[in-house]
Amino acid sequence: MLENISDINLKEQFKNNDKLKKTTYIVGGLVVLVLGFFLYKQFIVKPANEKSKGVYYAALNLADKDSTDAAIESLTPLVKNYDGKIGGEISQFVLARQYMAKRQFAKALEELEGVDVSDTYVSAMAIGLQGDCKSELGNNDEALDLYLEAAKSNENELTTPMYLFKAALVAENLKEFEKASELYIQIKENYTEFARQKTIEKYIARTKNVK
Repeated sequence: MLENISDINLKEQFKNNDKLKKTTYIVGGLVVLVLGFFLYKQFIVKPANEKSKGVYYAALNLADKDSTDAAIESLTPLVKNYDGKIGGEISQFVLARQYMAKRQFAKALEELEGVDVSDTYVSAMAIGLQGDCKSELGNNDEALDLYLEAAKSNENELTTPMYLFKAALVAENLKEFEKASELYIQIKENYTEFARQKTIEKYIARTKNVK
């Protein structure tokens, strides 16, 4: 028995067993890929993400001061240079807001469609702001779909009722009163604080009474 598991015997089995060789190569290749991906995440992506986090502070300061054109000028290269990194994605989100402030909604949409973040609120707002842009451009059907998508994307007490409410208002504008009423009732039943602030009962009554 001991002879069958000696180094020499194992080498002979490996040499003469094509199936064993293929399996060994495949497993070895997978290990290398997984290890390579881990090292890439740890030593390239993670440090790059950390480095990118502070790049947009100066632009945010300009935006806070309503220096919209200066903020756009500051943010544009950051979006390009840090694309795919946290700082670049947040910069793109803020850049879209600046275009919206200038009522350049088509440009804002282009930027918002490229925002990819994991943050609950920012990811939902990136979709919801697309709804705002579509609404401003008169595309209410698309705006309604985007508001509903934003409400469902990351359910929480802040953005979900806000976008359900916007969706209901657009539904009213489209004369989809039954749909609007359902959305207002959903807010009343699930988001009581928001419902209280908006006195949601009057919206429910308004849409229920329309034939």
